[in-house]
Amino acid sequence: MLPMKKTGSQIICELLKAYKITTVAGIPGGSILPLYDELARSGIKHVLVRQEQAAGFIAQGFARTTGKPAVCMATSGPGAMNLLTAIADARCDSIPIIAITGQVNLSMIGTDAFQEADTFGLSFPITKHSMMVKSAAELLTAIPKAFEIATTGRPGPVLIDVPRNVQLEEVEFSSWPKISGAKKEVRFHTNKKEIPARLKAIFGAMDKSKKPVAYLGGGCNSVEVAKYLKALFGLYKIPAISSLMGIGAVPATDSSYLGMVGMHGSVAANQAMHDADLVLALGVRFDDRAIGLAKEFCPNAKIVHIDIDAAEVNKIFAADISLVCDLESSLAALAELVREKKDSFNKENATARKAWLEKMSALRKKTFTVECGRNKKTGLENPRAFIAALPSKNVIVTTDVGQHQMWAAQYYPVQEPRTFLTSGSLGTMGFGLPAAIGAALANPQKRVVCISGDGSIMMNVQELATLAEQNLNVVVIVFENGTLGMVRQQQKYIFKNNFSASVFAKKPDLLNIARGFGIETFDSGLDKDWAKKVFDPARKVPAFVRVKIDADEDVLPYVMAGKANIDSIN
Repeated sequence: MLPMKKTGSQIICELLKAYKITTVAGIPGGSILPLYDELARSGIKHVLVRQEQAAGFIAQGFARTTGKPAVCMATSGPGAMNLLTAIADARCDSIPIIAITGQVNLSMIGTDAFQEADTFGLSFPITKHSMMVKSAAELLTAIPKAFEIATTGRPGPVLIDVPRNVQLEEVEFSSWPKISGAKKEVRFHTNKKEIPARLKAIFGAMDKSKKPVAYLGGGCNSVEVAKYLKALFGLYKIPAISSLMGIGAVPATDSSYLGMVGMHGSVAANQAMHDADLVLALGVRFDDRAIGLAKEFCPNAKIVHIDIDAAEVNKIFAADISLVCDLESSLAALAELVREKKDSFNKENATARKAWLEKMSALRKKTFTVECGRNKKTGLENPRAFIAALPSKNVIVTTDVGQHQMWAAQYYPVQEPRTFLTSGSLGTMGFGLPAAIGAALANPQKRVVCISGDGSIMMNVQELATLAEQNLNVVVIVFENGTLGMVRQQQKYIFKNNFSASVFAKKPDLLNIARGFGIETFDSGLDKDWAKKVFDPARKVPAFVRVKIDADEDVLPYVMAGKANIDSIN
């Protein structure tokens, strides 16, 4: 093959296209202008955000809904630093994004040059992998390596810092690198020879159990895993609960689903976990917000832990049986084993499991109500009932972080994987709007609903400009109570109503702000037909809806710090 000559910028664009990247989000600046110059000729769509953090969350909107890596860009110094929050968020929630940042010329590094910052050093603790390339030739291996690392094993973000002179440098090479998909095999995993014996041990534990619970995490939140879960639960009836990140792995309307576990988890989910004699922990880590007081989380249960990340097994709770491997293959094998041996199940234990599931399902029905803690005197909207009534067919929901996030997690009827996007572990206010933009760009056939609060929406409110420019099918719903709601709630219960810095002295006119960006607005309290208008199937343009609620509307149940999940305020 004849040698070819390409600049660093051309190599980046060509390799992105080879990985089927059709859209990137970012903001240009001096140190990344050579790449942007080439990007304009590449055929890759660029989405101009108003702050780099939003570029990272738009990439997350792509990645969370598709399961495939997405790309964001920023210039050096403040541009890259603005991107770091979204990168850290992706790391915490295991989201595969590739962040490409510009850097000052190699000869200027270390001289305190204009917009110079140690992006590699700053990003290293919050990425799955970071690299700074020092020649255009390195890009031929760095880009493929970034996609491989981001998608292999437990997914996560990878940052590539590219000095300006490297983007301009021309290099000669004979062929493009071979493009390969994500690898299922990971470095630290259960030896394949041991897996059959582990699966038999898991089956044995399932057979002996009378009160089993399936605890589903973010690793279960894919179409493939959901399919195997359905097959397994069809053979082995068991209550299912989820972490915040696992919402959608099992349909919310499924009779076996008890809701989310933890600080704001359902009464039934928390009780089931406490009383269980077996916990099938699948693609989940035992997060502090989920477990509450550790010694009272599942005190009498045998724990079976299956996860792709060896570091999560035995980290918080010692697993009685563990498998370090991907859930697709392990659950497929487990379901097949259960199918082969289902007639050999201990009949007495099977009868006990049936009664256990019926008992927990009845508790779920008894304690799950949109009237939870409702103050009926105000005449304002009930946020729980409001969220429960939102359409769920062909809809993707994103949330920001706060009370509205927990109400959505509790009451929005999520039916499919990858349709409920929220910042879980890092809890980043400002996530919802840009993530909704990314989700809408990646899924033009679906409507996207962003549920936010009047605190969170102000974190990235400038992205209403991006939404208006892209003219996407996104409905932004903002609950307005004039406070930082979740902070205020904790001050109410923990700090004896000392509402320090949690109540807004001045309330901005959110409807006028949205209109100023060119988006049609609705007030749910004044326009009784707003939902009919906004969710009209023929409507494909953005909308902004304000929903006024009482500041005393609390997220219940609520487990205070240091308490067991079964000791919640209801």
